[in-house]
Amino acid sequence: KCLKLLKVPVVMIRTNGAFARDPLYNNLQLRKVRVSAEVEYLLSPEEIEKKSAAELNDLLQEKFTFDYFRWQQENKVAVKEPFRADGLNRMLYKCPQCKTEGRMLGQGTRISCQHCGKTYELTEYGYLRALASAGEGEAPDTEFTHIPDWYRWQRECVRQQLEEGTYRMEVPVMIYMMVNMDRIYQVGEGVLTHSPEGFHLTGCDGKLDYVQEPVASYSLYSDFFWYEIGDVISIGDARAQYYCFPQNCGDIVAKTRLATEELYKMVRA
Repeated sequence: KCLKLLKVPVVMIRTNGAFARDPLYNNLQLRKVRVSAEVEYLLSPEEIEKKSAAELNDLLQEKFTFDYFRWQQENKVAVKEPFRADGLNRMLYKCPQCKTEGRMLGQGTRISCQHCGKTYELTEYGYLRALASAGEGEAPDTEFTHIPDWYRWQRECVRQQLEEGTYRMEVPVMIYMMVNMDRIYQVGEGVLTHSPEGFHLTGCDGKLDYVQEPVASYSLYSDFFWYEIGDVISIGDARAQYYCFPQNCGDIVAKTRLATEELYKMVRA
C-alpha cells in the first residue's frame, strides 16, 4: 500500500558478509570476512501501478527472506576466529537434548548445555556438530546442524507453550526511556512481565505502569549487547519507548521476541 501511495521506483540494496563479519550475538567481535553489496531494481512505478497490494507484499516478502548461515555455507566463507561461538547462547537458549532453557553457554568455538553437558562445535563454515564427552566413543547425534533450524524449533516450542497456556515471563529489569530525540534516560528499576495478555512494565518506585497488548506490534524490538550495556527488550508507544535490560535471569530476549511474534499471529487469527 505504501508503494502504491508513493509511486516511486523501488531499489533494494542487500549486503553479503556483514552478518558473518559481525553477528549480533558475538559481543561486537569482528571477524575477517569480506563484505559486499548487491543493488537490485525491484519495481518501476508502472509495475507498481499494475500489481495489487497483495502481489507487491508477496514480492517484498520473498526479497526480505534470507538465511545468512546458508549464504556462508554455499559460498564457502570460512570464519576461523576462535571466538566465533561466543554469545551464541543468546540465540540458541534451549537445549534440544534435555529441553532446559537458559543454561546454554557459547564460548570459544563451542556451545554447551550447563544442565546435561551436551556440547556442539560451531565449525568454520557455520555448521553445528555434536561432540563426544570425555571417555565416550563416537560423537552423539546432532539434533540440528543448521542454526536457523534450531531457532525454528525454539519458535515451535514457544508456540506450544502459548497454546497450552504455560508461557509466562517475569524478570527484574533496569529501565531506560526515550521521550525525545536528545538522549536515552536511565530512570530506575522495575519488573517486566510478558504473558498471553501482552507486556506489563512496572517500576520506578510505583511511578511507572505501562501495558502493551499483543496486537500492538507483530514483532519485538530486541537486541543483544545493545550499545555495550546489555541485552535489551524495547516496548512503548508514541509517547515513550522503554528499554528494559533483564538482570541476572539468563537468556530470555530471543524467546520473548519469538513469543511476541507467535502471540500476535494467534490473536490476529
